Amino acid sequence: MHNNYYFLRHLSAELANRIIGFTLVSCFSQNKDELVIELNDGKISFFIKTSLQPEFQCISFPRSYNRAKKNSVDLFNPLVMNKVISIRQFSNERSFALLLENENALVFKMHSARANIVWFAAERVQEIFRNNFHADLELRMNELDRSIDWSYECFLQNQSNLQSVYLTFGKSVWSFLREHNFDELDPEKRWRLLQETRTRLEKPDYHLLEKEGAFVFSLLPSGDTVKTFTDPMEAINEFFIRRVSTAAFQKEKLHLLAHVQGKLKQGVSFLEKTNQKLIALKGDNHYQQWADLIMANLNTISPGRENIEVENFYDDQRPVLIKLRKELSPQKNAEAYYRKSKNRAIEINIIKESIARKEKEMQQLGDWHLSLQMADDLSSIKRISDILLKQSPDKQVKQSKPYHEFEFKGFNIWVGKNAIANDTLTLKYSFKEDLWLHAKDVAGSHVLIKFQAGKPFPKEVIERAAGLAAYYSKRKNESLCPVAVTPKKFVRKRKGDPAGAVVVEREEVILVEPRE
Repeated sequence: MHNNYYFLRHLSAELANRIIGFTLVSCFSQNKDELVIELNDGKISFFIKTSLQPEFQCISFPRSYNRAKKNSVDLFNPLVMNKVISIRQFSNERSFALLLENENALVFKMHSARANIVWFAAERVQEIFRNNFHADLELRMNELDRSIDWSYECFLQNQSNLQSVYLTFGKSVWSFLREHNFDELDPEKRWRLLQETRTRLEKPDYHLLEKEGAFVFSLLPSGDTVKTFTDPMEAINEFFIRRVSTAAFQKEKLHLLAHVQGKLKQGVSFLEKTNQKLIALKGDNHYQQWADLIMANLNTISPGRENIEVENFYDDQRPVLIKLRKELSPQKNAEAYYRKSKNRAIEINIIKESIARKEKEMQQLGDWHLSLQMADDLSSIKRISDILLKQSPDKQVKQSKPYHEFEFKGFNIWVGKNAIANDTLTLKYSFKEDLWLHAKDVAGSHVLIKFQAGKPFPKEVIERAAGLAAYYSKRKNESLCPVAVTPKKFVRKRKGDPAGAVVVEREEVILVEPRE
């Protein structure tokens, strides 16, 4: 509910109290899903951070923000040094705007996975933050307001279509109404509950709830309330911090649980198959019997025989056919079967030891699994992860690679997954002979073309890797992108630089089309 119309209306009103008269002094991005705006009144700075990740979109207001020296890019440059004149909340719409000098406006369109930030000049779109949402280029500010008929007559006429009529409520409000048996009430009581809920939304408190292990933001009390606020900015900041940290905790917990569950499943399968093999080996002692039968019938076995049939005194004198190696004497054939019988006994002991080790390992994995299920913070998860890394039978929990892998004309091309992965790729997975690429002057992935002895880097391979560097950068939607190319030996990292930031001492720049 943190992007619901009713909350954004209260939030934009609070923004108006705090930043009207402030000057926009910088607007930048350090990753493709986050925009940071700094405003200043000559005395203090005010930061607006908008995170627009596909799975989580949220505005927050950090008290300070340290911009990285590298891998950050300025955006909406013509807005810099424009003052905030007012804040406009669009009617019945999950969007509000910072109205700036010179007929400029920065619209925050918080439409869940399609959320975006749009710069308008004279009510026409000039630039959008998330360039892949081309429909936002056609937006018109004067068309963003929406109307709702709140009359009782409209309510009665639309009993089967209320969610479409009252579009500002959203899923959270309708869930709240259903918790209060809205669907079972007669129209008069429905109307009364609807109006009471709307009144609450007009003058709400802000609640942090915990539902199924996740933090939820709500203007309506429901379930397990963790904390309640009266200030919308304080509430959204607390929610953002808890939601992000919880998401990281849940992701790591699920990763480790999946690893341990996979090991437990493998262990169960191993024990089933190994126990079946052990039973079969224990029940099959024919090598020992064959050797005894050969020794008991030495006088009747002529040299050069390939098999003999004798009465088996271990099986009620039933005849048994025994294979022989014709180049060996009867005594030697018996010795060979005795050795096989001895080896089978050794094999049985080895299998028993293996089963005992696996059962002990399974008990330990079960203990870890229980501990992970009970873990409720990152420190607990980290402690268990460290134990798994040291004591897991395969010595380490498999870690995902920090890069995407591509192959082109026999050459391996590796593309860093994020800023931290970029550092790992460049500093730990590269050699000085590799070719290093990066989109020029914007945030993006480090790219390596792996060196092959005796093979120069073909032009088409370099262009292919450059296309990937362009695609995995903030320039991915441009028609042409400049890409820096240099041997890895000319790339270094200075102490204290943020994740992904490096110094390139020599480079060539080529223009390519961004291509995945």
